[in-house]
Amino acid sequence: MLKLLQSIFGGNEPHGRYPESLIEMAIERTLDGTYPRLRALSGYRKRLREPVIHAIDHVVALVDSLPAPISATSASYGDDPRLGALFLSPEHMREVFANDSELGEFRNNNPLCTDRVTALLLAECKEKNILGVEMVGEMLCRDVAQVTVSFRSHRLIDPALGDDEARRLLKRRAFDHLISLALWRVIDAKGQRSELTQQQALMRSKLSVLQRSGWSFNDNPGEHPDAALLQTELEQIEGQLAELTVDESSFAGQLEIIAELMATAEQQLWAKPVEYHLDRLNIKRDANNPDGKHMSFTELHNARGETLTLMLISLDPAELPQRAKLSESADRLLNELGPSSRRP
Repeated sequence: MLKLLQSIFGGNEPHGRYPESLIEMAIERTLDGTYPRLRALSGYRKRLREPVIHAIDHVVALVDSLPAPISATSASYGDDPRLGALFLSPEHMREVFANDSELGEFRNNNPLCTDRVTALLLAECKEKNILGVEMVGEMLCRDVAQVTVSFRSHRLIDPALGDDEARRLLKRRAFDHLISLALWRVIDAKGQRSELTQQQALMRSKLSVLQRSGWSFNDNPGEHPDAALLQTELEQIEGQLAELTVDESSFAGQLEIIAELMATAEQQLWAKPVEYHLDRLNIKRDANNPDGKHMSFTELHNARGETLTLMLISLDPAELPQRAKLSESADRLLNELGPSSRRP
């Protein structure tokens, strides 16, 4: 049975040189995460071996290529212009970190931790065309076409004590995300035949559990789900899938879909640098404009068209306030909106 939080990575695997135990675990985890009944096919290990090794190669290279963590503390906020683009102020940055669900769980599990914590910061980047005000020579011009860049839905994933441990967790997440993309591909390939409706619904339910348990980079920010409850839900779904009567002639095709996706891992999940010249209001400027500062971000893409800006950061949990309760956040939002927002 698939263990949601199990990791196949030990943290010190050199690229292209993996112990046989890791390869075997990766093959079995690939089937556990997609359709375990494919083990009924003879030779499934042989068919998946090279594609899975290729996927491991890609995941290791992808995570190891991420730049070193930048310091994201109040004292270092002004040292890197990217923090100023991502957050409105040091106070805003601390508030985002303090209210992050995954970091909150880490802090609860490590209440005596005083060391720096490394985590992957994710945010959605949006560009918007506006009409603004701009000085042209000595003349103030209005309704000037401008492009603003904003970052929202900030969240932290895989917080850890140290860079090495954080990267190990990210390799696990990236590999699991490839598996979830393979499950998506199997579901999409099944079509709408009536006899597959129940199986397809159960596989979609399984995919939902995997995404909520950290097999995705694009989770919705909010409360971190209880791992034990998700594990129970997954086991119930797997039990129902095992009881279904399935046309086993389709097994070979499903295995081929999974193998092909893992063999093309670099086309399923990839990162690329994005360059900006932004002023203090996050308005895009030409490279030769003195009001703009050059900033290099990394974007993560997957084959389903999802895109996120990411950055490894190092933060100090000692400077963070206690996490605000949901009711307090709601009350503060209502106060900011004014009395008209309250119902009688």
